[in-house]
Amino acid sequence: MASDQYQYVETRVQLLSAVEACKSAGVIALDTEFARFNTYYPIVGLIQIATRDDCFLIDPVALSDLEPLAPLLQNPGILKVFHACSEDLEVFQHALGVIPAPLFDTQIAAAVLGVGFSMSYQALVEHWLGVSLPKDQTRSDWLARPLTAQQLHYAALDVIHLLEVFENQSRELTAAGKDAWIAEESAALGHDIPTMIDPQLAYRRLKGLWQLEGRQLNQLRALCAWREETARREDRPRNRVVDEKALMAIVRSNVRDRRGLQQQVKLSPRQVRKFGDDLIKVLDEADRMTEDQHPPEVHRDARPVSSSMLKRLRKIVDDKAAELSVAPELLMKRRHLEQLIRSSDGLGAHQLPAALHGWRSSVIGAELLEALAE
Repeated sequence: MASDQYQYVETRVQLLSAVEACKSAGVIALDTEFARFNTYYPIVGLIQIATRDDCFLIDPVALSDLEPLAPLLQNPGILKVFHACSEDLEVFQHALGVIPAPLFDTQIAAAVLGVGFSMSYQALVEHWLGVSLPKDQTRSDWLARPLTAQQLHYAALDVIHLLEVFENQSRELTAAGKDAWIAEESAALGHDIPTMIDPQLAYRRLKGLWQLEGRQLNQLRALCAWREETARREDRPRNRVVDEKALMAIVRSNVRDRRGLQQQVKLSPRQVRKFGDDLIKVLDEADRMTEDQHPPEVHRDARPVSSSMLKRLRKIVDDKAAELSVAPELLMKRRHLEQLIRSSDGLGAHQLPAALHGWRSSVIGAELLEALAE
């Protein structure tokens, strides 16, 4: 397909026609252009879809209903190809209430093939297709109308070349016997979308939890849940409600009035006026909970990690990554090696952490455990 061939979709009839054309495709490339203008949720400005024969640029601003896309995105017989898909999945979940599946992420495939870790789309296309893509529309306003010819051309290339890269990667993955690896990595995508987190679990994203005792941790859980629900209801970024530093300061200082929120926690006068009473109410309700209702305390694993052992295991990982032609950052992260070292039962036996199960266990797990046993 020529890079300047695309169909602009701005009516329901055109959308239904585009969806029908994609139904017979075994694989489609997808991308989105979106904005976050001080909002909690992403605002979608354009949806791009490419098959081997067609490219569709779908205008969500002109279309009042994108629902016809939902069955296509969830069709188990059509593989959806993305590049660095986490934000795109968040866009689709908010705009349509669905998460596309099954998935293939070309950025992950590049790491599995050892070409590079966290590669940009431009670098990906340059490597596999020898094509240099323009970058001048990266920061475009995708909500403004009409979109320019340059914007539309840029958006079309994002999916036309993506499908070509996928086809090259697929051949290399099959030849290298890594199809199962990419399938396992892709199956894990879409399970940790930030805007779908359970508000009662939002506190787990904060650092320094191990420094809080049970009552404080319960307060923080309640405050974080309130912030998450408020941010969603008002569609504003979490930190525009109350930032994490302030939440931690509230529970550490045991503030219980509006003056304390402003003077000790340093909330702005506007924040105190708008949220002060809510914050105090949340704290009071949390304090009425019994100890058995508190979340379990977080214990910091203070067991030392031998730097020499960590260095030795890191070399094993790097050597194995080179042997397998896989990005070492994908094969093993430092924190997982530290978890592995700390997993000793006291008698010299270690266990692979959950993150190292699956294909990682089969290609390097035994070698790491053997090195620890020595």
